[in-house]
Amino acid sequence: MPADTNPAGDVFGGWIMSQVDIAGGIVAAQRARGRVATVAVNAFVFKQPVSVGDVVSFYADVARTGRTSVTVDVEVYALRHPTDPLVVKVTEATLTYVAVDDSGSKREIDVATEG
Repeated sequence: MPADTNPAGDVFGGWIMSQVDIAGGIVAAQRARGRVATVAVNAFVFKQPVSVGDVVSFYADVARTGRTSVTVDVEVYALRHPTDPLVVKVTEATLTYVAVDDSGSKREIDVATEG
């Protein structure tokens, strides 16, 4: 939306980062079978700007599961020019989440639920 853009009409990188964190967190929580917290942004690359009118899609996959953590790769694509569609990769990132219990303390991930 226009409120999320800079004067050049590009979407703020921070908005993209927050959406990447949400997408990664969903996949991490599914893998951990519960609540997770972001503990690291291992890599984040902006390949192209996102403009108002782009339709943005986020794809997240578990890259690694540790004893208490889940590392997730997220790729972001933009669909541009509805009359002459073009899909471009705009961002890629790797984030690590830690599984937490109801009190917010780190907990182990049940390896039997891996899938």
